[in-house]
This record gives sequence, C-alpha cells and structure tokens, in this order.
Amino acid sequence: MGTSHNTRFKIDGMDCASCASKIDTAVRRMPGVEDVSVSVTAGTMTVTHGDASDLDAIGKKVSGLGYATKRLGDAKAKQPQKVAAEHVHGPNCSHNHHDQHHHDHGHHCHDDHDHSHGASATAPVIREEDTLHGHDHGVSDGPWWRSRKGRLTIMAGLALVLAYGIGHLFPSIQLYAFTAAMLVGLFPIARRAIMAAFAGTPFSIEMLMTIAAVGALIINATEEAAAVVFLFLVGELLEGVAAGKARASIKSLSALVPKTALLEENGKTREVPAESLDVGSVILVRPGDRISADGTVVSGESAIDEAPVTGESVPVRKGVDDTVFAGTVNGDAALRVRVTAAAQDNTIARVVRLVEEAQESKAPTERFIDRFSKYYTPGVVVVAALVTVLPPLLLGADWSEWIYKGLAILLIGCPCALVISTPAAIAASLSSGARRGLLMKGGAVLEGLGKLTAVALDKTGTLTEGKPKVTDVLAFEKTAAETLRLAAALETGSSHPLALAILAKAEEDGVEIPSVTDAKALGGKGVAATVEGTDVFLGSPNAAAERVTISQERLDAIAALNDQGKTVSLLIAGDVLCGAIAMRDEPRADAVAGLKALTDSGIKVVMLTGDNKRTATAIGAQLGIDVRAELLPQDKQRIVGELQKQGYIVGKVGDGINDAPALAAANVGIAMGGGTDVALETADAAILHSRVGDVAQMVSLSQRTMRNIFQNIAMSLGLKAVFLVTTIAGITGLWPAILADTGATVLVTLNALRLLKISK
Repeated sequence: MGTSHNTRFKIDGMDCASCASKIDTAVRRMPGVEDVSVSVTAGTMTVTHGDASDLDAIGKKVSGLGYATKRLGDAKAKQPQKVAAEHVHGPNCSHNHHDQHHHDHGHHCHDDHDHSHGASATAPVIREEDTLHGHDHGVSDGPWWRSRKGRLTIMAGLALVLAYGIGHLFPSIQLYAFTAAMLVGLFPIARRAIMAAFAGTPFSIEMLMTIAAVGALIINATEEAAAVVFLFLVGELLEGVAAGKARASIKSLSALVPKTALLEENGKTREVPAESLDVGSVILVRPGDRISADGTVVSGESAIDEAPVTGESVPVRKGVDDTVFAGTVNGDAALRVRVTAAAQDNTIARVVRLVEEAQESKAPTERFIDRFSKYYTPGVVVVAALVTVLPPLLLGADWSEWIYKGLAILLIGCPCALVISTPAAIAASLSSGARRGLLMKGGAVLEGLGKLTAVALDKTGTLTEGKPKVTDVLAFEKTAAETLRLAAALETGSSHPLALAILAKAEEDGVEIPSVTDAKALGGKGVAATVEGTDVFLGSPNAAAERVTISQERLDAIAALNDQGKTVSLLIAGDVLCGAIAMRDEPRADAVAGLKALTDSGIKVVMLTGDNKRTATAIGAQLGIDVRAELLPQDKQRIVGELQKQGYIVGKVGDGINDAPALAAANVGIAMGGGTDVALETADAAILHSRVGDVAQMVSLSQRTMRNIFQNIAMSLGLKAVFLVTTIAGITGLWPAILADTGATVLVTLNALRLLKISK
C-alpha cells in the first residue's frame, strides 16, 4: 500500500450533524479513501487517502450532495497524541551547568528541564492556503439572505404567500397554486435526498421530508404540504445561523492578528502583509499597535496587554529577549521584535487549528448518539408505515386520516436535534475554553475532564514559578541593604538562576550596584571579586566556613532557612561575615486558591516532584497538599498508575517536558508552564496561562458541558415523544410535527451556545 495523505476541504452549507454523517458516508465509499472526519462547526472535512485517490471526484461527490466544496491543500499528518519519554527527557538528570558554575548550593535535579526539547520537532508544516488567512468566505459567512439556503427560503415563503392570495381570489385553482408553491421549496430538497440515497444514506432528513410532502399532496393536503416545506427551510436556515455563531467564536481569535506589519530592512521600515513575514525578520511595533507575529523583543521595553490572547488582565512588562505573541497589544513604548514563527504557525493560528481538529474528533456520547440515530430513523419510518397501514386494514379506519398521521410521524422522526445535541455543545465549549487559554484536544478529552477524581501536579514550573526568588536577606555584621548591594555587584553579568534572583531583588529594591574588578568563579564554591577596594566573596555556607568563623546562632538561622527548602548564600567582605541571602522557587500567586477549588469539588490533589524532600515538604505545607518527592519520570508514571488501581480517574498536570510518561499514563494529561509549543503537542489538554486555578476551570467547563448535552438530549427526545402521542391521538398535524424537529434543533443549538457566554 502507498503512503497515506491527509487533505482538508472547506465545506459550506453544513449546519447540522446529519449533514456531516451524509458527507461522511458518501466519501467513505469512494475508492482509495481510508478515513474521513467532518466537523460541522469548523465547516471542514479531512480525508485520509492513498496516492491513487481522485480528490476532484471527492469534491464533486460532496458538491453533488448540495454543499459548496473547496480544497484547502494537504493537512498535517495526524499528530501523535502523546510523545515518548525518550524524545522529551534528557539522557540523565544531572544538569551540567550547575557543575560548571560558581555556586555550590546543594542543587538538586529540578523538574525544570531545558524547555527546548522537542519544542519544534513536531511543528506542523501547513500550506499557506490551509491557514485561516486563506479561507474563502463562502456562503455560510455572509448575511443569511445572501446564502443559497436563504434565497431558497425567501422564494418558498413568497410562493406560499402568492398561493394564499391566488387561492383566495380563485378558489378553484387553490390546489394547484399550493402544489406549485410546495414544489419551489421541495425540488432542491428532493434532489439532495436522491443524491444522498445514492451515496449511501437512504433515510436522510431530506428523504423523510420529500416522502411526507409527496404523501400530503396525494391526500390533497397541499396547503399544509407547502407550509411544511417552508417551515423546514426556515428551520434549516436557523440551524445554519446558529452553527455559524459557534464557528465565528473561534474564528474571531484569528481576527486578532493584524493583516500588516512594519518590516525593518537596511535601516528603513515599510508596511508589508503580516503573512509574508519570514522567521528571523525584524518588525517595528509602535505603542498602541497590535503585534503582528510571534517573536522575541530585540530592543525596547513596554507593557504588553495579553488579554485578547491569554485572558491575563494585567499588562505584562516585556523587555529584550522576552517572548511576545501575535494579537497582543503593545502599550507605552516602541518595540523591535524578531519574528520566531511564520503566520500559519503563530500561537493563535495553532490554537485555532487545534480547536478545529478537536471539533472533528468525536466524543464518546456523540459516537453513541450517531449509532443510535442510524437505527432510530429507519425505526421511525417503520412505525410511520405501521400507523398508516394497520388501523385502516385491521379496524377499517379512514385511510386518508391515518396516512396523514403516518406522514406527521415521519417528520417527527428526523433525528436532527438529537444528532446535533452533543457536537453543538462540545464545539461551543472548546471555543469558549480556547478563548480563556484552556485547550482540549477533542470531545473525548472534554468529557474525561469532568470525571476526574484525582489530580497529580508537578511542583517546579507548575505549582511554583519555576525560577528562584530572594525570600530573605539576613543582616549579620552589615545591613541587609549593604549585603544585597555587594552580592548584586558580584552577580552582575551572570545568567545562573540564583544570580538572576539576586539581581532581580536588587532591581526591585532600587539598589545602586557598584562596579567590580578581578571577578572570578571559584569552581563549586562561589564567586569572588574586588568591590570598592575590598575582597568580597559570595558562596555556600560550607565554602564561607573555610574563610571565616560562623557562630552557632548564625548556623542555626541558616539551618532554619534550609528546613524551609531555601538555598542560602553567605556574603563575606574582607574577613567580615556581612549577611546571608536565602532563595527559593516560590509558589505561584494563585496556587493556594487553585488547589482549594479542586479539593472543594471533591478531587484528591497530590504533588509529584523530582526535587529534594525538604524543599518539597516546605512548599507542600505552604500549599496544604500531599507531597511525593525525589521522583524520577518513571516514578511519576508509576504513582499515576497506583492511583488508577485505587479506582481514581487521574489527571496529571505538568510542563509536558520531563513528565511525558506520567502525562501519557494519566486519564487526562494537562500541560502547563512548558511553553506553548510542547504543551500543544504532547498532552490531551493545555493551559496557556500557567494559572493553577485553570485546572479547576477546565473541570467545571467539562461538567457544565455534559449537563448541557443531557439537557439537549432530553429536550429533543422529550419534544418528539410529546408530539408522537399528540399526533396519534389526532390532536396535532403536520405543522407541529415539523416544528417539533426544527424547533427542537434550534432550541438545542441555542442552549449549546450558552456555553460561549461564559468565556471570561
């Protein structure tokens, strides 16, 4: 067998899930087609096919069913859902840079691995026309009255009004007037019904509609037949408008990226289309402008409003070497930014693509409903036939009355509302989540999140910031301010995490940093230099003890800090012990509240970390969480397995880098704080803003979605049951029957769209 290719098509005019299943059935029967996934909400179809497949024939087949079709080019090959441990985890856990550097602060193997492993190894290559900028804005994107369905509905409505007028003036030809009015709307419906039947879907909604309308014609109920066709078209149109709403919600994300950029070349700037920017080119972003590409800041410093992309309400200060995202708004100063991702690979484009793919992957509930509807519709046709035939044959009842009732039951049998009940809610929920930076890879993940009973979280970079901060400055022989001033002087120019923590604290306190001479790293002990004519040393307590005598009282103070999981450096000037600086990777600001939200909803929470027991226990106590420390990646995987054996449904939250085995083993793997690249590719779900509280948000979004789905199913089946009884009892006729279906479909879709509202 040759290689498999994925090709995406943009399909317009799909507005309910039965459209999708018709297309699916038809395309699956084409030669060379291996798999098909259709998303009503994204308006796309991805076909997996062999080399010999005729893509034009596939397009024609779908067009023949009544949908405008356009090929979007090759889709990316399906991403592996999980990434193997070896691919993302370094060969061993000892970080070389600790050994080479001048600090010997008892460093341990942290969870914060180099975040570049595999970051772009699986970056999708997608053709320009597959990006959002290349989408044609077809019939489903303009105002409704311009669409093909809109025009048809208006024509059928006018024909119906005309028929009423003619019927009043010339009662003798009333029958023919209504027949003509009905045919205006019925002809396109019947054509689609016949095409669908040939393509493998004999019991389509169009077929039921056609049989009902022709039947009504035979028993001379032409007025009702014309009205029913018109109501059916109105219902379809409303479905289309509602489906468009869900589609627009995710598309509006891509609209955040400006269409043009100011490109710098040879000292001059010129305006170019944002799509044409190459990786590595430098763009100028003026204050107040939206940033037009993902990149890193080359020069300038400014507050960036990331609310549109990340939902982060407070503007974030960004300076040289910081990462900025397309679609965010530059605040108070001009920035020069080096582009790091092409337009089709920037964060927003990838989020949109991920959501569209997620909408194509079906949830378990949806699969069940699809299977159910395959039997439901033929079942209803049989019931309708029996209702039509048995009473007249067995009881001698009036044929035309029971044919009428049978036709009404046919219309009630349309499974539209039922079939769309799940995908509509899931699509709305995925879009709503994406706007808050909560990404889920499809309906199955969304369903799974609501069922979690235990969540295991990484420490470094997930519950904590992932970089040390100065927590205490102790004054011994000199003041705390002087200790910090001299320490900052020694650390200037170093990129070691502990050095950066000291420099950040000095900047925060507005310390004037003196210049140094003869700076040298003393391998494994610390760093020394001459500051203002005095020899100054900063290093670990052990190395400091070789230079000066440290009193027991001070050793006790240092030990107390160590017990809190803090790393302590001592500063000596000449032969004077000036003071001590303690540092620790501190919990994220929202960690306590985020964990409380999980435990309040009855979920067991546990912290898994590769860090040493002392640090982990101290952080665990601060957060009020069970701790398992000094774990290797395979230990984390084992613990997830143990929790599952105890009957828990386990979610694992980590940076997606050194805990890939545990993410893969969990029922739902959630990546957080590992940079968007890895996060989007490795886990089942990703939290873009590294907020601990977002885990609980995801769980509650899932639970709300499942409630919404059950309301939808109850609503669609309930209405059908009521009208089935009233029809057989002779209380309601054809009109209410069609309203029971299209009305239910509209209600279900509107109910699902409520999930979009909670996108703050």
